[in-house]
Formats: sequence, C-alpha cells, structure tokens
Amino acid sequence: MSEETNTANLPESVAGDVPKPKVNYTWGVGRRKSAVARVRVAPGTGRIEINGRALNDYLTNERDRKAIFGPLEVTNTGGKMDVLVNAGGGGPTGQTGAIIMGLGRALAKFDPSLEVALRSGGFLTRDSRMKERKKYGQRGARRRFQFSKR
Repeated sequence: MSEETNTANLPESVAGDVPKPKVNYTWGVGRRKSAVARVRVAPGTGRIEINGRALNDYLTNERDRKAIFGPLEVTNTGGKMDVLVNAGGGGPTGQTGAIIMGLGRALAKFDPSLEVALRSGGFLTRDSRMKERKKYGQRGARRRFQFSKR
C-alpha cells in the first residue's frame, strides 16, 4: 500500500499553501508609572490589538479607549495603520498612558515628518510622576501612625 499524506487536517503552513507576506513593523516603547507597552505599527486597515485582544475587549473605560486614538488623530493616520500592543504592569490607566507614548514613538520612527505634531500634542513626552516610596516609622509615604499625647 502506498502511504499518502492527507493535507486536509494539517495547518496551512504545513499543507504547502502560499506563506503570508512578511510585514515590516515599526516599534515604539512607552512607559507610564509601572506600566510598559511595546507597540508595533504597520500600514494596514486600522486594526488595534492589545495583548491579543481587541481594543474594546481589553479596555473597558471609554476615556482610555478614546485617548489611544490621540496620536492617530493628530497625525491623520487613523484607519491606515495596524497597531499591535504588548502591555504589562500597572493598571488600565497606566497601561493606556504607556500605549499612547509607545504609539507616538512608533509613528515618529515610521514617518519622521510626524514628530513635530506628536511632540506638540504631548505624545512623546515621558510622564515622570511615580508612586512615592513608603518611609520607615510611617504607615505609608506620608500617612503617619496615630499620635497619642497620653
């Protein structure tokens, strides 16, 4: 008996189909508080994906979802760029700030003529505010233990 391989149950790459064209991404890294976002942009249909999920599925706050479109609106690239994000650390708002900065940096690297508009919009400036450290002899950064006279 001759053994033939059945390609119906194999993935596309193994079945011998035409491989997908390689996309050249432009990278940008953004940080805010303790959040870090690695952002990739490429010409496309306007798809925004954060940690493998759609924008609306990942961010529940309307303010955060609208803020991400800031760099795209300033540079008139909304709907023309695919944005893929790996975000970690911090909370939703910190991650949103990191994504905005990473997206601004990636767009500035993709097209250097956009840098002036991004910088004037504040999308390339790092927000240096961080959580203040807890001090010894206190309950928190500034909160002290209750003082008793007697």
